[in-house]
Parts: sequence; C-alpha cells; structure tokens
Amino acid sequence: MSALRAELLQTGNDLIKAGRIEINAPAIAVFDILANPHRHPDFDGSKTVQRSLSGPTRLYLGARFGMQMRIKIPYLITNTCVEFEENRLVAWRHFSHHIWRYELAELGPTRTQVTEYFDGRPARSQYWLRKINAYSNNQKAILKTLVRLKELSESENG
Repeated sequence: MSALRAELLQTGNDLIKAGRIEINAPAIAVFDILANPHRHPDFDGSKTVQRSLSGPTRLYLGARFGMQMRIKIPYLITNTCVEFEENRLVAWRHFSHHIWRYELAELGPTRTQVTEYFDGRPARSQYWLRKINAYSNNQKAILKTLVRLKELSESENG
C-alpha cells in the first residue's frame, strides 16, 4: 500500500497550487467518484462542500451543478465543468473563474496517480483570492482532499 500522504507539487507559478497521490484503484473507479458531483462532499478536504444541491450524476463538458458550501457562513454556488476527458481529466469553476482540476494517469490496471490543481490564473479577482488566503488554504485542502479520495477509492475497490 502506498503512503497515506499526498505529495506537495511545486508548479513554478504562485497562482497554481497542486498535489499528487497514488491510489490503489483503477483510474475508471477513481474518475467515477470525481465525475459525480454528488460525491464531492465525500472527498472534499477543505470541509467547505456541505452537500450537492443539483446537477447530473456524471459530469460532462458544460455540465452545471450546485453545491451548498460553508466558509464561516453558509452559501450556495453553481459550478460549470470546463474540462473533461473520460477517466483522465475533469475540472470545474464557478462565477469567480478559478479552476479546480483533477488529472488521472494509469500506473497499471489497479493503480492510478491523481494530481489535483487549484488554478487561480483565470480568476476574476486576484485581490479577492489573496484577501481570503485562497492560495494557502487551497494548497492545504488539496493534500487533505487527495488523502480522502485515496481512502474512499481504495475502500470501495479493495
């Protein structure tokens, strides 16, 4: 079994935070979890995603889905899937336009490498992201999310 820690990645860009982990489960199984917005509260390491409110059970390019969130106070957010490649890549954004991205690489029939990114480059307000400490907070949340995704994927495919 691989370590129960995610690796912090240096992206060379202060506006992109990333982490990586190896999961002992097939890429299709891991992707099935990521591509189902109703599962997002199950693996969210930030603990801000409270529950899914709307959307398909499987994302696709252009799919919209709503979430109940909480950062100090509860709020609702609608996300749009902006990148999608079956069993390899899924990404979404909301009105602020920063992106959460997951890239999967098959390491074997039952091993998958998952890299998660928080990409602030397309954000509408760098000032706001810095004011709420989004880059530091998301870097920490990525590592926790990847560990939770690993635990969930391995328990369901073990």
